[in-house]
Amino acid sequence: MKKVITYGTFDLLHYGHILLFQRAKALGDHLTVALSTDTFNQIKGKGAYFSYEERKLMLEAIRYVDTVIPENTWEQKQSDIIDNHVDIFVMGDDWKGKFDELKEYCEVIYLSRTPDISTTTIKKTIKNTD
Repeated sequence: MKKVITYGTFDLLHYGHILLFQRAKALGDHLTVALSTDTFNQIKGKGAYFSYEERKLMLEAIRYVDTVIPENTWEQKQSDIIDNHVDIFVMGDDWKGKFDELKEYCEVIYLSRTPDISTTTIKKTIKNTD
């Protein structure tokens, strides 16, 4: 069985996220999503509209996602890959090159982002319509 992992906050779930999960799952047999915890988001300086538990519930309902684990630190990726026997690490191409050190442990693939959609854009749009 080929295992794939990706990471993110996945707040304000949108079709770009679904396409990412669909494309990531197509690379293997099992997709794990490491979801940033509320505490880790605070460390990163990111606010999330939905709590970790709410975001986890939404991700678990997506047919492409097999397992959701907490992301607590930047540094846990290597141990997640080893502990979960991951074959492929997937991130959006806006992170290209930032995780190449993980190639020692698995294949690293940067997928192109879905054009014209992002959580940041959605948040700005909502803020401007208030």
